[in-house]
Amino acid sequence: MKRFFSFVFAVTLSLCAFAQTPEEIVKRMEEVVNTHEKEGIIMDVDIKIPLLGTLTTRTYTLGVKTYMEASVKGEVVYSWSDQVTSWTYDSASKELTIENASSNSSSEGDAEMFTGVTEGYDLKLQKETPEAWFFKCKRSRNNPDKDAPKSFELAVCKGNYYPYSLTAKESGVTMTMRNISFGVSEEQVTFNQADYPDAKVIDKR
Repeated sequence: MKRFFSFVFAVTLSLCAFAQTPEEIVKRMEEVVNTHEKEGIIMDVDIKIPLLGTLTTRTYTLGVKTYMEASVKGEVVYSWSDQVTSWTYDSASKELTIENASSNSSSEGDAEMFTGVTEGYDLKLQKETPEAWFFKCKRSRNNPDKDAPKSFELAVCKGNYYPYSLTAKESGVTMTMRNISFGVSEEQVTFNQADYPDAKVIDKR
């Protein structure tokens, strides 16, 4: 019996040695994301808007370039941006709109957004599955950014420490980032007008 308890005690100590705090897990996630930053990031983004429904996008980002497929109510819109020019193709109307990129446009799907994402927030492990850890991130009292969301949910994949998902709600609008991976080619984020020979071009530049 003494040998049995000694064995259990040894195993318990071993498990405690590998236990990680929420902060340590998120820090490891940030380190992994940073190592893949130059490869580009891919993700699905769901934006749920009251009365209007849910807009789902598939976003590819590499450096300052972004390509996005947006689907709402069965219609798909494709858009590209290099932070100088933006191209938007409506598959329903076959219209291609070219305009100057917004001065405050940013690569929303960029890996940098996961760096310091929990700064100013208190983390609590909500649940744990074989695939991921799920954290509730609540805005700290000493967070200087009072416009930041009061809370959001962040999940981190086990094994590779990739971001699993991030869900935030503000002013009734809920945004969820999911299916996050890395590896974007230059061709995937570069607009080629030759691919749309029958498009009606609307140049607003």
